[in-house]
Amino acid sequence: MKKYISIIIAVSLIAASVFIVILFIKNKEKKKPKVNKVSKTVVVTVVKNRTIPIEINATGSLIAKNKIDIYSEVQGVLNILRKDFKAGTVFTKGETLLSINTDEALSNLQAVKSSFHNALIVMMPDIKVDFASEYEKWQNYLAAFEMDKSLAKLPKSNSEREKFFITGKNIYTQYYTVQKLEIGMRKYTIKAPYSGVLTEAMVTQGSLIRQGQKLGEFINSNTYEVELAINSSFIDFLQIGNLVTLNNLEQSKSWQAKIVRINGKIDQTTQTVRVFVEVTANDLREGMYVEADLQARSETNVFEVDRKLLFDKNKLFAIEDSVLFAVKIIPVHFNEKTVVVKGLTDGMKLLSTLVPGAYEGMKVKLKLN
Repeated sequence: MKKYISIIIAVSLIAASVFIVILFIKNKEKKKPKVNKVSKTVVVTVVKNRTIPIEINATGSLIAKNKIDIYSEVQGVLNILRKDFKAGTVFTKGETLLSINTDEALSNLQAVKSSFHNALIVMMPDIKVDFASEYEKWQNYLAAFEMDKSLAKLPKSNSEREKFFITGKNIYTQYYTVQKLEIGMRKYTIKAPYSGVLTEAMVTQGSLIRQGQKLGEFINSNTYEVELAINSSFIDFLQIGNLVTLNNLEQSKSWQAKIVRINGKIDQTTQTVRVFVEVTANDLREGMYVEADLQARSETNVFEVDRKLLFDKNKLFAIEDSVLFAVKIIPVHFNEKTVVVKGLTDGMKLLSTLVPGAYEGMKVKLKLN
């Protein structure tokens, strides 16, 4: 009997101990606070597909379409003219850019011309005897001969005999020698081939000029070209004559231009093609950087969104029944800040601002943009 009583007491003590331990543990436990799920308010935009012209953006610097390097073909001292031969000086078409002293060259021309004149005089008696019918034309040529004027063309020989006679008198050789010197005299004066501005001057008035020396650079200050490197994937959509909008880097001015040349070769390194754009304006300067917007083609049934909203390369967040879900799209063209996409349905509500921690199935409140 005592044995059973001991067992009952032991079991009771164990049960009491267990009860006390469980009660202690429960008192130690902290109640977890209830988390109230709060729906974020998001800004959305309603999709309305349309036709969007695809523009290609590129940058380049202006290069004068008409530009010449001025070199001297003769030697002499640079004359002092009314206009200074200095960078920034404006010249009109046909105006003298520079002039080199011709005193020595002119003396040489006059000496050779005088010898030619004397040879004609010496020849005339023989012409009168042997070619009496040709005497008058040679006499008229000699009478019209003037030392200060350019040579007239020699009278035409009417027979092989006359031609051989004239050749034997060395008339042709002397004639072409004089003609060559007269052509050389024109090289002492360089005139503006078009209206423009001197952009580089490497000599000053009074300087000794040497043959082959570079004297400066002259450009037409109205017409320029821009060389653009365009991705080869767009080249089929560009044509000569396509209009191009040029903007300065500050986006404060714009000019209308057009494509005038497209290179037929693709750069193997960059996979780009050089496209040349021509623009005419008075407020442009060579070397000026510009941004070009070229319209390549128009895409139909597309929508334009912020590039930052794109994730996993081809997905956007849309909203249905206040829940976010991912929609796959087809990127058509990437601009600097936006992307043109296909695959959206008219009326679909798209997330139009970034939502940190956004995920599929997330509950949101809508706010139309």
